[in-house]
Amino acid sequence: MDSSYLRISLSFVFWALLLSPAVSQSSSCSSQTFSGVRSYPHCLDLPDLKAFLHYSYDASNTTLAVVFSAPPSKPGGWIAWAINPKSTGMAGSQALVASKDPKTGVASVTTLNIVSYSSLVPSKLSFDVWDVKAEEAANDGGALRIFAKVKVPADLAAQGKVNQVWQVGPGVSNGRIQPHDFSGPNLNSLGPLDLTGTTPGVPVSGGGGAGNSRIHKRNIHGILNAVSWGLLFPIGAMIARYMRIFESADPAWFYLHVSCQFSAYAIGVAGWATGLKLGSESKGIQYTTHRNIGISLFSLATLQVN
Repeated sequence: MDSSYLRISLSFVFWALLLSPAVSQSSSCSSQTFSGVRSYPHCLDLPDLKAFLHYSYDASNTTLAVVFSAPPSKPGGWIAWAINPKSTGMAGSQALVASKDPKTGVASVTTLNIVSYSSLVPSKLSFDVWDVKAEEAANDGGALRIFAKVKVPADLAAQGKVNQVWQVGPGVSNGRIQPHDFSGPNLNSLGPLDLTGTTPGVPVSGGGGAGNSRIHKRNIHGILNAVSWGLLFPIGAMIARYMRIFESADPAWFYLHVSCQFSAYAIGVAGWATGLKLGSESKGIQYTTHRNIGISLFSLATLQVN
């Protein structure tokens, strides 16, 4: 196997590895739709568990309306969104848990006052909650959604923020939720929720501005990398492999090859820089595998150019 063929193979492999995470990242809360006509001016791409939160807050009556969306960790599993009035973790949280009935397939919501990790018995919450329902998100990988309105306690309303916790789990047995995983994403799924619509470290979409700008940058990042690694680099390698055997193509094949490779590298630099910019703007979210693949691929390309 000569070096040109190897470059073609590696380019396609790296392109697939690099772009597959980018495609998964393109999903955003601002692109979601759900039943009902109510407007939610704020939405968050939560940092872990592929979760999203749409919400609105009426300060006049301290009412928080939310739509929480996430895929269960396994088919038939559950999702949960909670407010912790006193602390930041799951213990002490007032939780809304959604799951589907295995017989009817109907999604419903249960309330849990989580006194401790060993006490997960359905119970009334410490604050009022109403208009509660659940639904399965159509064409969204089996995700479930929780709709609810919450009466924010006066002390939390005065602070302008609440401690939110979210979680996903594998199943429900005899009316009780089965334990969730204790991996990094499950342990990191918590943080402050600013009732005014600004949550540090979490990408926010509202009214189209910031959310649409971020989506636009993601699209540019994906397109630049697709053109560079998926199109121009392979074409340049194929020109070097298949055209140079024809005497009539000499030296035209060489200039075409160099032009493709140089253009691919230049566009790749732009795509890489756009990715760094996106990463710097999303301090609360890290796509480690995607980032490492991008750095490795860019380093190898730089060595080849040199």
